[in-house]
Amino acid sequence: MTAFSRLERLGFDPSIPNEARMYDYFVGGKDNFAADRKAARRALEFAPELPILCREGRRFLDRAVRYLAGAGIRQFVDIGCGLPTQGGVHEIARAAAPDSRVAYVDNDPVVVVHSEALLEGDERATVIEADMRDPDQVLSHPRLKSLINLDEPVAILLLSTLVVIPDDALVTHIVRRLRDAVVPGSYVTIAHSVSDVRPEATAKLAALYQDHGVVSGPRRDQLRTKAEIEELFEGLSLVEPGVVYVTAWRPDPGEQPGDPEAVWSVGGIGLKAP
Repeated sequence: MTAFSRLERLGFDPSIPNEARMYDYFVGGKDNFAADRKAARRALEFAPELPILCREGRRFLDRAVRYLAGAGIRQFVDIGCGLPTQGGVHEIARAAAPDSRVAYVDNDPVVVVHSEALLEGDERATVIEADMRDPDQVLSHPRLKSLINLDEPVAILLLSTLVVIPDDALVTHIVRRLRDAVVPGSYVTIAHSVSDVRPEATAKLAALYQDHGVVSGPRRDQLRTKAEIEELFEGLSLVEPGVVYVTAWRPDPGEQPGDPEAVWSVGGIGLKAP
């Protein structure tokens, strides 16, 4: 079965924009469709800094995974992973800890097909087609259970993915269910765009994503705030420096934290204390 025929079987509709493929467009990728490009160009009219935001999000991912590997984590679950790019979680983690195991999770069949091709023959990485809106579906998936031992510490990664769920109660449920499912010594990492510094632009983006079907659920007029993201770490011990704009989260030596006006995404890591 070809990749395209599989996508057809899965009910893939290229006329509906997708956040992962819009992200791919923002960073100069080619795995996107006309609907994705149209919505992405409209978004750039409101917020031309979006490509910078995406690049800094990848840098935060790199630093966070290196931190987690240095803290002894050898199992990673990247939920809402998006289309594969150079410097994926499995590559970053294994550079620091070669025995690391990584499960990628996404509900977009395009992401899954591309990731399966990339990971073919890799016995310590897998990709799962599942929807984070149902965390139990993710946790009970046979591919995850065959690779990830939830009786040992694990890092849950929720990077720039909760933003596509406007329902606050559902987002809280997702994070708490994942937090409760992992053992002490595990970590939850979250990155999320926020409205604090660019409220006019982020309000327009929220409307655009909902009007084009990128985001589904109850209508939300604005992105979450930094304070609302901090609340998601309830029950976890925040790793220093806490929830901060991603450019200020443990920058590498010689790196200067960027301007939040250009990079209005926050991130943090929470430890489930022993």
